[in-house]
Amino acid sequence: MDGFLDLRVSDFSYDLPEHRIAHHPPDCRDQSRLLISRPGSAVYEGRFVHLHRHLQGGDLLVFNNTRVVHARLLFRKETGAAIEVFCLEPASSQRDAQTEWLRSSPVVWKCFVRNARKWKQGRLSIKLEKGVLHAEKVKQDNDMWWVQFSWKPEDLPWLEVMEQAGHVPLPPYIKREAQSEDKNRYQTLFASHHGSVAAPTAGLHFTPTVFQNLEKQNVHQAYLTLHVGAGTFKPIVSGDVNMHQMHQEQVLVSRETLEKMKATPVEKVVAVGTTAVRTLESLYWFAGMLRKDNNAPFSVSQWLPYQSENTLTREECIDILLEKMDRDKTDTLRGSTRLLIAPPYSFAMTGAMITNFHQPGSTLLLLVAAFLGEERWKEAYRYALDNNFRFLSYGDACLFF
Repeated sequence: MDGFLDLRVSDFSYDLPEHRIAHHPPDCRDQSRLLISRPGSAVYEGRFVHLHRHLQGGDLLVFNNTRVVHARLLFRKETGAAIEVFCLEPASSQRDAQTEWLRSSPVVWKCFVRNARKWKQGRLSIKLEKGVLHAEKVKQDNDMWWVQFSWKPEDLPWLEVMEQAGHVPLPPYIKREAQSEDKNRYQTLFASHHGSVAAPTAGLHFTPTVFQNLEKQNVHQAYLTLHVGAGTFKPIVSGDVNMHQMHQEQVLVSRETLEKMKATPVEKVVAVGTTAVRTLESLYWFAGMLRKDNNAPFSVSQWLPYQSENTLTREECIDILLEKMDRDKTDTLRGSTRLLIAPPYSFAMTGAMITNFHQPGSTLLLLVAAFLGEERWKEAYRYALDNNFRFLSYGDACLFF
């Protein structure tokens, strides 16, 4: 495949000492530090609880309201060997994850399997409160496995089975077992739609106090859903961005959110988290697809922005999406995205973003670099490293304009 992006991953790396990674959440969500970067200004900092001081009346915060599920299942063979099965998505891409959580036994899911070589055949089991969960490998699919899960009582919803049997899926760079505090702290307060195997971590800092302060400042809120897959932690192994494969993630966007965005100038749209950014920008490219074909499916490929162009204005795109909803007689757009955002991507739907600090050489850092430019992202990360900020999922936050 010819390269779409002339980038070296090494240009988007930095030295992250292990002791700078936050392995536990802060005592209070909103007491995290907040690094602020505006064009033409030096980086400065505050506390997240004072986020409202850095925003203006009429700004629109767009949140990802996905909910993390207990997707990490730990089985043990009779020999004592531990097998970890990390559930990612339904095996059939035609199925909606929301519906899949309500299914009764059995189901087949795509999974990462750690120690798979010791699980050559046979069935593994975990005891439930009143029943049992079984797992059997079906086939290998690149770096994943298809695994069939069955359980008793058979009429229990899959979500309830997983919540009983599974563990909070902390990211691999948090090198400890999940604890009781993680059930609450690795979840946003506004999480409502089950389906993620990783938290939209920028949202972890929000508390009732923060929301009250924002309301007094006349800062508005809107919600969308992107079910975060484990691909968010997948490193760019080869060092070549063009060889990296993004995982498909499901998206839901309401009419109410689109109408709020239409009423808000783009420079006042503040995406909370890289997942919200990717969802907003995916909407822009989906609208471009609809202009060419009213029946185009909502499925945005990772290279679409680098293969084609979209000359529509932001307002035209939102109108096309609303017209699509009118034709389909629905108040919710449902689809999927694999969108990869990297320099020199041009943002169409996002004026500012709140995000945490990301791993060196990750697709998330590429997104931040595309948003800020080379000098500003390096200045921000240099400041954070020099001033003892906490990094990654349980770490401190940034507000980037």
